[in-house]
Amino acid sequence: MADPEPEENISGGESGGGRAATFDPSTAATRAEAVVDRLGEMYWTKTYGGRPAFECLVRTILSQNTSDKASQPAHDSLMERYGGSEARSASDSPSGEGTDPRADDGDLAATLAEADQQTLAETISSAGLYNQKSERIIAIAQRICETYGGADEFDEFVREADPDEVRDRLLEMNGVGPKTADCVLLFAGGRGGVFPVDTHVHRIARRMGLAPADADHETVREYIERDVPPEKCGFGHTAMIQFGREYCTARKPACLDDPEACPLADQCAQVGVYPATGDVVDPAEAPE
Repeated sequence: MADPEPEENISGGESGGGRAATFDPSTAATRAEAVVDRLGEMYWTKTYGGRPAFECLVRTILSQNTSDKASQPAHDSLMERYGGSEARSASDSPSGEGTDPRADDGDLAATLAEADQQTLAETISSAGLYNQKSERIIAIAQRICETYGGADEFDEFVREADPDEVRDRLLEMNGVGPKTADCVLLFAGGRGGVFPVDTHVHRIARRMGLAPADADHETVREYIERDVPPEKCGFGHTAMIQFGREYCTARKPACLDDPEACPLADQCAQVGVYPATGDVVDPAEAPE
C-alpha cells in the first residue's frame, strides 16, 4: 500500500524520499516509543533521506516562522527561477521566462550565491520575512560554494560526514537553528536518530510528559532521541506534527471537551490541560 503522507509536511510527501518502515508496537521499550508507534499506525511509517541537501536547507529556511501553505509557493517560485532547466521544464511558465540565466549551470548554490537580493526577496515573498530570508539564503549559498565547492559537494558532506560535525557546521550558518539543521540531517542525509523539534513537537512532548514541562527545544530533542529508536525518529517527527495539527492543538486540544476524542489519551499526562475548567496553559506554566 502506498505511504499516504500528505504534501503539507516538509518532507515533501511522496517525493520526500525514503521507504516505509516496519515495526512491532508490542515491543516498545519506553512510553515515547509507544507514542511514536501509535502515531505511525495513525499516519505513516516512512524513513527519510535522499533530498538534495542545499535545496532542503533553503526549503527549511523558507518555512521558518510561517506555514507550509505560505512557504511552499515561495519554494516553488525560487526553484522555477533559480533551479535550472530541469526545474523550469516541470513548471507551467514558458521556458526561460522570468528565470535567472545562471540557473542553466545546474548548481543551485552557485546560482543563488550570485543572485540579486531584491529579486530573490520578491521571488520568495509569500514566505514572509523575505528580505531577511533572501539575505540569509544568499550568504549561506556563498559560504557553501566557498567551503565545499557547490551544492553537490555539500550534499556529499551532509550524507557522509560525521553527523555531529554536519550539525555543528550547519549551526554555524546565520539563520540555521537546531530544527533547521536536524531537518537537513533527516530529510537530506537520511540520518537515523534525528528527531527535529518544532513548535508542535515541543508542545506535545511536554504536554504528554515525554520531556520535562520546562524543557527547551534542545532538551526535548535529547529526551526523545534517547527514548525513541533511531529508525523511528523520522516518521515520529512528521507524524507528531500532523497529530499536533489535528488533535493536540495549542489552544484547544481534542481532550479538552472529550477525553475519548484523543487517540493518545491513555499515553498523555495532560500537563497544562485542565478539562474540568477548560483551561489550557503552556506546560512550563502548569503548577507542579
